Amino acid sequence: MTLNQIRAFIAVAHDGGFTAAARTLGMSHSTLNSQIQMMEREYGAELFHRRGRRVELSALGLEMLPLARRMIALEGDMSALLDESGKLHRGSLKIGAVGPFHVTEMIEAYHALHPRIKISVALGNSEIVLDALDKYVSDVGVLASRLPDERYHTQLYARYPVIAFVHVDHPFAKRESIALKELSGQPLLMREPGSTTRKALEDALLKQRVTVQVAMEIGSREALREAVARELGIGTVSQSEYVPDPRLRPVRIEGDVVSTHIHVCCLRERRDSRLISSFFDAIETRLGKV
Repeated sequence: MTLNQIRAFIAVAHDGGFTAAARTLGMSHSTLNSQIQMMEREYGAELFHRRGRRVELSALGLEMLPLARRMIALEGDMSALLDESGKLHRGSLKIGAVGPFHVTEMIEAYHALHPRIKISVALGNSEIVLDALDKYVSDVGVLASRLPDERYHTQLYARYPVIAFVHVDHPFAKRESIALKELSGQPLLMREPGSTTRKALEDALLKQRVTVQVAMEIGSREALREAVARELGIGTVSQSEYVPDPRLRPVRIEGDVVSTHIHVCCLRERRDSRLISSFFDAIETRLGKV
């Protein structure tokens, strides 16, 4: 078994077919197919069920996939170790985050310690961030909730209250705070399902038995802010992510009964990777100075 064969196996598993995987790896369909067939013949094993142009992982393939991912990750670690004599002088760290605000602080702390490491950030909701971790597209995730799933190593970074915000002409704009129950009967603008801010708000509403009118679901913070500015309803956002706007007023929810908790996470099997460990060490150093 070779590393090229393992890469071919992972690509087919992720892309769901040989044609797409060959395009991803920049090789011909026949070459990719032969890589998989050689591995299957060598061990007398069936890694995929072929159904026309579509392929699905066999039970054995499903067991093999996480091991294959770990082997490729270890190869990257070994190359970095040999190339830089154990020093993080080059490399690429890929981060998935639910928003730009907290991750920017983390990047600043990390860059101060490892200025030669290239950092890339992809933004999306929690489901997108976790999917990228699972597929090894991202190394680290920044989320607004803790994960009960044992597949992930999770570390708390910060806690922030969720606030409401309204148009300057709204009656709530003249107040510093409102009770959660006062959202009942108001047109509420919600983020899309999968948003941790929405989940935190829904949990608090359910706990206090408050029923609200969801006037609209909106898929981004920017679009939500514009909708509130056009007086389409009331929005909610983590206090740390509120962007001041002369058209809007932030309003605290009494008792800070709704909150988000920013966590940094990675696949548990990758926690000891040198590159990933260096990121966790950097944010721990920053928290120690705050």
